[in-house]
Amino acid sequence: MKPTNKHALRIVLASGLIAFSALAVEASEGGGDASKGKAVYEGTCVFCHGKNGKGEIPGTPDFTKATGVLSQADAVLIDHISNGFESENSSMPMPAKGGNEDLSEGDVENVLAYLHKEFAHR
Repeated sequence: MKPTNKHALRIVLASGLIAFSALAVEASEGGGDASKGKAVYEGTCVFCHGKNGKGEIPGTPDFTKATGVLSQADAVLIDHISNGFESENSSMPMPAKGGNEDLSEGDVENVLAYLHKEFAHR
C-alpha cells in the first residue's frame, strides 16, 4: 500500500497528539525534582510513611493504592504537606511540613514529585 497525503497527515496528527499528551502528563505532575524529593522523604517523611510508602503508623495513608491519597490533585496534596492533615482513623495528625519547619516550598514540590514517581499506581 502506497502512503498518501492523508496517511502522512494522520501520522503527523497522531504524533502531535502523543507529544501533547506527554507534556500534559508532565505538567500535571508538577515541577518538582524527584531526586531531591527522595532526600526530603528519607529525612522527614519516612518515619511515619515508611520506606515502602504504605505507612508505619495506623491511619497513615498508603501511597501505593491506585485510588489512594496520591490520586488527589497536587494542589490538595501540597496543602496537606505544607499545612498538615489528619487522615480518617489516624492515631495522630500529620504536622505541617511533616514536623520539619525548615522545609521550603521547593522541598514540598520535590517530595510530591518523588511520591508520584516512587509510589503512585503501583
